[in-house]
Amino acid sequence: MYTLKTSASFDSAHFLAGYEGKCRNIHGHCWLLEAEFSGEELQSGGQERGMLTDFSVIKKAVRGLADSFDHTLIFEEGSLKPATVQALGDEGFSLTPVPFRPTAENFARHFFTELKKLGLPVSFVRVFETRDNCAGYGA
Repeated sequence: MYTLKTSASFDSAHFLAGYEGKCRNIHGHCWLLEAEFSGEELQSGGQERGMLTDFSVIKKAVRGLADSFDHTLIFEEGSLKPATVQALGDEGFSLTPVPFRPTAENFARHFFTELKKLGLPVSFVRVFETRDNCAGYGA
């Protein structure tokens, strides 16, 4: 089994609606997204001969996902009043609604799914909220 790994980071804020604790308040993280790609066979021809896949392809995909969440307020759809979303938008803040509770676990599954949709041989994704705490999702 061949394995490749790449990572990218992004800074953003989030909160957990309905949570009784500090994380119910808006707070930020320097998130780290690590993605592993694996397969039994290497490419047999062309430019990628001898590679599982080109590092430039997986780096671009992972960086693109991280960049889409960089310097924004990530929030679960429906967790803020429409007037609040409107007011924040009117102030020029970057807002990113997601269809899931923005936990490290859900981000790991989301990034895994998005990489699969791109046809990449992703096998596992880790999302670090802090240097010491991460969640993972894989096939």
